[in-house]
Amino acid sequence: MSQKYIAPRGTQDVYGAEARKWQKLEKIAREICDRYHIQEMRTPMYEHTEVFKRENDASDVVNKEMYTFVIKNRDGESPSLTLRPEGTAGVARAFVQHKLYATGGSFQKYFYIAPNFRYERPQKGRMRIHHQFGVELIGPISPMVDVEAISVGLSFLHEVGLKKFKLLVNTIGDAESQENYKVALREHFKPHLSTMCGDCNRRYEQNPLRMLDCKVDHDHVAVQTAPTNYAYLNETSREYFESLKTLLDAQGIAYEIDSRLVRGLDYYHHTVFEVVSTDEKAGAQSTIFGGGRYNHLIDYFGGPETGAVGLGIGLERLLILAEDSGIEFDTEDGVDVFGMPMGAASNNAVFAMIQSLRQEGYVCDMDVENKSFKAQFKLVDRNNAKIALLCGDDELEKGEFTLKNIETQEQIRVSANEVVTHVKAWLGEK
Repeated sequence: MSQKYIAPRGTQDVYGAEARKWQKLEKIAREICDRYHIQEMRTPMYEHTEVFKRENDASDVVNKEMYTFVIKNRDGESPSLTLRPEGTAGVARAFVQHKLYATGGSFQKYFYIAPNFRYERPQKGRMRIHHQFGVELIGPISPMVDVEAISVGLSFLHEVGLKKFKLLVNTIGDAESQENYKVALREHFKPHLSTMCGDCNRRYEQNPLRMLDCKVDHDHVAVQTAPTNYAYLNETSREYFESLKTLLDAQGIAYEIDSRLVRGLDYYHHTVFEVVSTDEKAGAQSTIFGGGRYNHLIDYFGGPETGAVGLGIGLERLLILAEDSGIEFDTEDGVDVFGMPMGAASNNAVFAMIQSLRQEGYVCDMDVENKSFKAQFKLVDRNNAKIALLCGDDELEKGEFTLKNIETQEQIRVSANEVVTHVKAWLGEK
């Protein structure tokens, strides 16, 4: 097949049993959000580039991984647009644009299940188009809200069936604490810059906190001996982190403190967290979800000073971890009733009855090619049908149908107006 007609590198087609796994994950995510009273928000697949590329952002997402393009409007303007690399910024932008801070109450909760786009080297669990289940809790600046966000993610993993993971937490302090820490980091890293990678040299100027998370210089002596930020936290930041730990303890949520945890985007303040797999099969791609508090993104977009905390879970990686853990999703395709017209004359009658059953909530299908009796029963088996609904010339003449319960092999012949009643008796109400 020509290379022009295959999925681009770093993308994939999802169908069949694999698609049903995705549907299961999405169903769990939506049910969890219902329990936490979190509403869905859908933002555009692309935004003005400035939504993501904000001031002196040092993150790899902004500097190296965005898909950005220019279009020419009828008025002659050529705005720069970027495919969404992450979900938080779009939600914050929408929150401000629609003045939800004025109409939605002091505590608002949103979730999304959507594709993100990042230009990076494709590898297992890391695609150029990857899908994310994300949650954004906007309003109070409270450790309790942070713990609620963490609880949403943990509840999701428990519902999926994952067991081998641990929660890592850290504080990167408020803006004042971060500035104090950046001064100390610049002083520490300055003598080592000539032996560090180009990205670290850029981050040194933009945001030296990002140097602690460098994939290239992770084992560099300067990174390994860098001071932690705890000595540079002001009293407000210390108290906030202590309150967070107290709440996690009170809720029985186990965690480890990781003083090097900074997360991958520059807008975080105070709490940051990650949940990582402890399964040895996970390898380098061990992060299951991560997030943190961002208290200045809403006002950056022109809204009032508003607290917020969010998390994002990559669904591709989660599916791989679930498979490695031996979690089996119910991916078997099946129908409740399969219609079998015994000749073209019965097509309309069977189709009408199938439609009636669909309106009652049953999953139905039928043979539309007038295959042989034997071939149609093969379709019943292939579709894992629970009931076969047959109509031949004699049934058609009398306004009847033959129903066969595939599990019990019971077979009855009933009038058309009794079909739904008998299907309910065998399968229950839908």
